[in-house]
Formats: sequence, C-alpha cells, structure tokens
Amino acid sequence: MKKYGRILLSTLAIGCFLQIGSAKCYSQESAGINHQLTVTDSNKVQILKLKDGSSLVGRITQVGENDIYFETKFGTQVIPIASIDRVSAAATGRADGKVWFQNPNATRLFFAPNGRMLKKGHGYFSDYYLFFPGVAYGLTDKVTIGGGLSLVPGVGLDDQLLYFTPKIGLLSSEKTNIAAGVLLVAFPSAFDSDVNTAGILYGVATFGSADASATAGLGFGFAGSDLSEKPMIVLGFEYRFSRRVAWVSENWIFPGIDQPLGSLGLRFMGEALSVDLAFASPLGNDFIFPGIPFIDFVFNFK
Repeated sequence: MKKYGRILLSTLAIGCFLQIGSAKCYSQESAGINHQLTVTDSNKVQILKLKDGSSLVGRITQVGENDIYFETKFGTQVIPIASIDRVSAAATGRADGKVWFQNPNATRLFFAPNGRMLKKGHGYFSDYYLFFPGVAYGLTDKVTIGGGLSLVPGVGLDDQLLYFTPKIGLLSSEKTNIAAGVLLVAFPSAFDSDVNTAGILYGVATFGSADASATAGLGFGFAGSDLSEKPMIVLGFEYRFSRRVAWVSENWIFPGIDQPLGSLGLRFMGEALSVDLAFASPLGNDFIFPGIPFIDFVFNFK
C-alpha cells in the first residue's frame, strides 16, 4: 500500500508541478500563447485574461506579430501579446444576454465521467463527501490522468482506499464527444479479501452543447481478473438554465438489480469553482424521499 501511495502522490505532484510550477515554467507557457490567438466569428465571444489579473470580453479580429486587435463593446483595442495570460471561449446567455463563462466541471456528471475531455494543461481538484479528494490533469487533449485517495478520519494512510482514473478521448466535436477509461480502486491490506483491486472499464458518449447535453455509457465491473459479463448503464443530462446554475442528473442501471439508482441536483458555478448539491435514491419500491444527499466540489485550474 505504501508503494501505491508513493506512486499516486508522485503522479499528483507531477501534475501540480506541470500546472502551477515555477515562475520560469509559467513564463514558458505564456511564451507559447500564440496557439490560443485565433480570429473568431462575430457571433462568438472570447474572454481575454491579462497577466495583470484583468479580463476583457469580446473577440479577436486580427493577430499580428507582437499585438492583437481585440473588439469589445467599447471599441477595438490593440493588446500586446506579451501581456496576455490566456484566451478562452464563452457562450452568450440565451435569456439575459450576458457572457457565460465556461463550465468549470465540464467533464463529469456527478460521480460518472461524460464524453468530454480536459484540454492539455488543464486540470481540476475534486472532493466528494469531503473524505474522497482527487486530482485530474490533461496530459494532451485526448489523454487525461487522475487519481485520489480516501481520507476517512481515524484511519491510517496505509488503510485508505486509492483510486486511479485514466481516460482517453475517442471522438471530439462540437456536438458529439466519446471517451473510454477505467476507474481502478486499490484496497488496503486491512480489507480481509483475496481481491486487491476492483473497478469499472467504461465507454461513454455525450451529445449536445456545453450548456445542454445528454450522456449515455456502458461499464463492465471487475474484481481482480474477473470481468462482469453484463454491463451497467449510466444515463444522464446537464442543462444550464442560468449563468451560474445548471440541472444535472445521473442514473444507473445495474445488472441483476431491479431498481435503477437515480439522482437529480443543481450545479452552482463560478469561473473556476463548482459545487454540486443533489439527492439520490432507488427508483422503485425502495424509493427514498427526498433521497440520499450528495455533495461535491470541483476547482478547475490551468
């Protein structure tokens, strides 16, 4: 178990170093900002983050060798490329006309992943029920590595659960995203079991826009070298009805179990932080009202 712990901590440390690194690393990333500088259509919105901490909302209309032309509602400004931290896309609100920042938890429903991938160099820190923290990091646009461990009070580090969550993007487009991955859980030696690992091999697809989408996936559970013959099914949706709030639902159908497990809740969003508050219950004779509370938060970093 100590070996697994060292591997996990090393992996997470590398991800954090790559992300938040030293000033030198940050400078090198800024020097490569050019790939983010693209001229966009007049119906698209971009958010320009400057190194002084300020932001501009509008769109790039021209890219020069050392400067860009950035059109805002106050007119066009000439911005030195050296002063730009990053550029991100935004969507215009359907009803309020305001600019909607990107969903900081765009790659998951509640517990289950959806078909979207983290961008290269992007990552997030997550925490489920306070006692299950984790980190994920985009090695490339198509490869994400993640993991975490339980922090149950009163239990030593050697007796905590470890989990790993690698994910590979198979298809990525504006309306369709498909991915595959594995949830691998390593059990501590304190578990009196012949099985040291278990998890789920899965494939998942998400259809729709960043603000309104449906997700469907299949997962095959395994324990040690034994793989389930029948898959579990996950169905869910996300609907962002305001700048800071979205409905999210995640529902599971397990082989051999008559009653599906359903959930419904709200995702509260800021530019980097999201908090999910939901209720889950069997959908059948054992229905619980309002359900078992579920809470998590995700902090997105780049």
